[in-house]
Amino acid sequence: MINSILDNDFYKFTMQHAVVKLFPKARAKYRFINRGAHTFPPGFAEALREAVDALAKLHLTRHEKKWFSATCPYIDPTYFDFLEGYRFDPEEVSIHQQGGELSVSVEGYWYRTILWEVPLMSLICQLFYELTGKQRHEDEQVIDTVKGKIRRYGELGVTIAEFGTRRRHSYAVHRLVVQALRQYGEGSFIGTSNVHMAMLYQTRPIGTHAHEWFMFHAAKYGFKMANLLGLEHWSDVYRGDLGIALSDTYTTDVFFRQFDKKLAKLFDGVRHDSGDPLQFADKTVEHYRQKGIDPLSKTIIFSDGLNYDKVTRIVEHCRGRIGMSFGIGTNFTNDVGLMPMNIVIKMTEAYPEEAEWTPVIKLSDEPGKHTGDAETIALAKQILHIP
Repeated sequence: MINSILDNDFYKFTMQHAVVKLFPKARAKYRFINRGAHTFPPGFAEALREAVDALAKLHLTRHEKKWFSATCPYIDPTYFDFLEGYRFDPEEVSIHQQGGELSVSVEGYWYRTILWEVPLMSLICQLFYELTGKQRHEDEQVIDTVKGKIRRYGELGVTIAEFGTRRRHSYAVHRLVVQALRQYGEGSFIGTSNVHMAMLYQTRPIGTHAHEWFMFHAAKYGFKMANLLGLEHWSDVYRGDLGIALSDTYTTDVFFRQFDKKLAKLFDGVRHDSGDPLQFADKTVEHYRQKGIDPLSKTIIFSDGLNYDKVTRIVEHCRGRIGMSFGIGTNFTNDVGLMPMNIVIKMTEAYPEEAEWTPVIKLSDEPGKHTGDAETIALAKQILHIP
C-alpha cells in the first residue's frame, strides 16, 4: 500500500527540514477526525495496525536520495543524510476501535511525527475500500476520466498540480492518475505533491507548508504572532524558495493584517484552502494593490475541493487580474465510482522547548473546517478579534 518513504506529500519533508533546523526539541500530538462519520468494519483497527507496523521497514534508498537532493537544492545536504537514517516508529501511533468508530492518535518529537499524517490517511482510505468490499472503476476507465479532465483544464489555459495523496482511493489508482496526467497533460500538468510519484514520473514535487506550521507557532509565540513569525522563519530557512504562503490558519483577514509589504514582496503568492475562492481572490488582489505590488506578478494557488466547474468560475473571475494555478486532490485520485472519504488528521497539541503541552487550533474561512477544542477556539477569536 505504501512502498516508499517518499510516498508522502512534499510539504511534510519541507516542514520536517525546517523543524529539524529550528525546533528539534519540540513535541506534537495529532488526532484522526472522521468528518464524514464513516462506519469502519470489524477488524479495521487490527488491519490498520498491521499496515502501520509495516512502515517501519521503509527507508530512503540511495537512488531516492540522489534524485531528491538533486531536485531540491534549496534543502540542506545534511537533511538528506538525516532522512536516510529516519525510520517510522509505529509506537508513536495509537489505534483503537469501538464498534464502527475508529480512534487514531500520534505523539512524539515533532521532527519525527510530522511524517505520519499523510501515509496514515492513505492507509485508512485504502483499507476502508478493501475491507468494505467496494469495487472501483476498471483501470482504463480511471485513465479515461483523468485524460478527459486534464484536456479540459488544458483548454482553459491553466496549470494543474495533483494534490491527492491523503484521500486517494489506493496506491494503484494514484499511480494511474499521475501516469495519465503526465501522458496527456502537456502544457497544463506541472507536478504532484507526492514526492514518490514525482520521482517515478519525472515531474516536479510541489508544496510549501501546512496549517500545522502556523499552529505550532501559535503555541510557541501566541496567536497574534503566529502568521508573522511562521513566515519569517520559513523565509529564514528557504531564502526565497518555496514562496507560496498558506493564508487561512486563523482566517484570511487575520493573515493579511500580518502579511506586510516585506512579506508580500518576498513570497511569490498565497494558497487558498477554505472559504469562497472568488472573495479570497478579491481580497488578495486588493491587498497587493494597497502595498504597491502588481497582482499579476503574484500567484494564488487554489486547492480547496476543486472540480472543473469550480475551476472555471475561478478562472473567469481572476484572469487578467492575478496569476493563478490549481492543486486538485480527491477529484483526481478518488474519482473511481465510489464516495470519497471525508477524513483529516490534525495537530491537536504542541510542546515547544521549555514550555508545556498547549492546545492548538485552526480557524479556517469555512467554520466547518475549524479544528481544536471550543475553549481555545473562543480564546483565539477573542485575541484576534474574529467575530
